[in-house]
Amino acid sequence: MIVSVHLADVGVRSVRAVLGRCPRPGATPGLRYAETALTGAIASGPPKLRPGRAALIASWEDDAALDRFLAEDPLPRLLSGGWHVRLLPVRVSGAWSPMPVETDPDAASADEDGPVAVLTLGKLRLRRAVPFLRANSAAAGRAAGDPALLASTALVRPPRFVGTFSLWQSVSAMSRYAYGFAQPQHKAAVQEHRAAPFHHEAAFLRCRPYGVQGTLDGAEPITTAAAARPRPQLAG
Repeated sequence: MIVSVHLADVGVRSVRAVLGRCPRPGATPGLRYAETALTGAIASGPPKLRPGRAALIASWEDDAALDRFLAEDPLPRLLSGGWHVRLLPVRVSGAWSPMPVETDPDAASADEDGPVAVLTLGKLRLRRAVPFLRANSAAAGRAAGDPALLASTALVRPPRFVGTFSLWQSVSAMSRYAYGFAQPQHKAAVQEHRAAPFHHEAAFLRCRPYGVQGTLDGAEPITTAAAARPRPQLAG
């Protein structure tokens, strides 16, 4: 199983068309799960939607299924001016019943020194929306200020679907944000969720990005990060 995340600035008028064309398993060969969503900034404070930018999250049997979708379905044409990334799930916490996740333990060691993608998925309990937004604001503000964060977006499909996609320089950098003691906002949000869940169900997926196409905000974040990474000095 692989996962793909697609982000594109389609314009305010076309966002509704993207939301209405979510592909469905059974009707799309090789598709296991898909969700189209509005996007917003990961930042402290009230939710900040990004008008005109839409997202598609999907899981596939394999790369060939995604390739067919990109070549044959009308939705990718709407998203073609943006950026998409292919992800290999390495670790999952929680569960997402619409998308049973198969992880590849052999890929875990390969992503320690390179960029890592994190996808969170949640089905919001509406009565817990205010506490969720409060906890999320603190954690998101901490993430937005982290220099190891390469790219990020909030995801929402009213009334219940909420999620995030983030791309980090490395597993260690992501772990410092998520579990470190110096800046405990994210860990506090996790603890609050465990005590009184914000969601009916939720999942946290750590993935290894292995294929990208297009640009996001004028750049390709993974290639840009690789180019900026210090190179080892050769002994001479």
